[in-house]
Amino acid sequence: MPKVLISDKMDPKAAEIFRQRGVEVDEITGKTPDELAAMIGDYDGLAIRSSTKVTKAILDAATNLKVVGRAGIGVDNVDIPAASAKGVVVMNTPFGNSITTAEHAIALMFALARQLPEADASTQAGKWEKNRFMGVELTSKTLGLIGAGNIGSIVADRAQGLKMKVVAFDPFLTPERAVEMGVEKVTLDELLARADFITLHTPLTDQTRNILSADNLAKTKAGVRIINCARGGLIDEAALKAGLDSGHIGGAALDVFVEEPAKASPLFGTPNFVSTPHLGASTSEAQVNVAIQVAEQMADFLVSGGVTNALNMPSLSAEEAPKLKPYMALAEKLGSLVGQLSHGALSGISVEVEGAAAALNQKPITGAVLAGLMRVHSDTVNMVNAPFLAKERGLDVREVRHDREGDYHTLLRVTVRTQAGDRSVAGTLFGNQAPRLVELFGIKVEADLAGHMLYVVNEDAPGFIGRLGSLLGESGVNIGTFHLGRRDAGGEAVLLLSVDDAVTSDLLTKVKALPGVKTAMALAF
Repeated sequence: MPKVLISDKMDPKAAEIFRQRGVEVDEITGKTPDELAAMIGDYDGLAIRSSTKVTKAILDAATNLKVVGRAGIGVDNVDIPAASAKGVVVMNTPFGNSITTAEHAIALMFALARQLPEADASTQAGKWEKNRFMGVELTSKTLGLIGAGNIGSIVADRAQGLKMKVVAFDPFLTPERAVEMGVEKVTLDELLARADFITLHTPLTDQTRNILSADNLAKTKAGVRIINCARGGLIDEAALKAGLDSGHIGGAALDVFVEEPAKASPLFGTPNFVSTPHLGASTSEAQVNVAIQVAEQMADFLVSGGVTNALNMPSLSAEEAPKLKPYMALAEKLGSLVGQLSHGALSGISVEVEGAAAALNQKPITGAVLAGLMRVHSDTVNMVNAPFLAKERGLDVREVRHDREGDYHTLLRVTVRTQAGDRSVAGTLFGNQAPRLVELFGIKVEADLAGHMLYVVNEDAPGFIGRLGSLLGESGVNIGTFHLGRRDAGGEAVLLLSVDDAVTSDLLTKVKALPGVKTAMALAF
């Protein structure tokens, strides 16, 4: 039974779902990093909110960990590169608190437009300063979205309901999607120059850090009001204060800060500045939603192999997983075979699918090929970290999908580029379940790939099989299966033998010494 640790306070429904799905769960919160590192080795999954920091040190101690699930959107408290290298899937729940966060951004926009916090404080102090608080209408104003993903699109929809014009900057926003959202796709400079209100809805990356820098804030329209409910670090806070002090920026509302908890900030006390303590996802509905979603996603992965909302692995639904499982087994074996048989540095790999395989999600198949290929050099590689390791090593990975009809109902071909040229292997599934090799370096052959095997390339000549069989018999080696293929009569032939025990170096030397042998290698699957 898989075992999960919930290390941050979470709605009780999360633990209920884990248990209903057949996953053992412990709820232990408030542990120090050292205490968490000492206990994490017992768990297959770790469910967190924002308090737990999943650092490289924690991941190094997590000897059994397979998945980290963040109940929420932001995963800046998870070292994703370290998790990827370790082969740990990192998931979040990007939709569970989307509405809540979008509504908070709209609420802050209203607060800025009508100076609600200052007016409230003044009124409760008995001042009744009616003429002091002259707000602005949202109707007909231009809202600039920096980030037009899930939350940004909800904000755009709400803003349009308020009769605002919405412009959006997002490198991944297609013209078709912009039309569908009813927004105008613009450059960042255009947005800065035109927007009366700017709201940020983008993750914090090297590309987005300080996207509202001092230079970019200087490009904004005089009197602009800025809202950030996304991530601290998207705005240069010192430059923001300078803009507020000068009056160029008409107001700012931050729910997030560079350093949190933000118990001291030069922005505090600045006129026309509103702040909240990271409340974007803080509604009872959102807390329940993200807890349920993270538990369902992690349970699907640990029990059935389904992958949803993963940040370092292609998504794979629980329905897809059983269909893809035999293909992934075939893919891993082909990757392992070509990895063991290819000599010299690899510069690239191509994964081709045709027939029934062409209708499937190819990303997990490619991940399985890379895992098999790279397991020759590492016993900790899996389909999660294999693409990461391949990219790290500069391996050019290509995916090809063929709609053509071939000799087989379904076919998977793996080709590697080496200094010695291209090397290609192909396989299929018998009965849609059993992996079978059908081509090896251009030679037709039908073979199982399992256990210990002996690979031999030899001259096709009478008597060779007898000599090899006699040698194996004299050496006490029992043959399990025997597979033979050749290019032409009298040409080059290939043999794949499965044997009961590992092929020793002494036996391999004797096989290589047989007349007609060109190559002999021991393989393991």
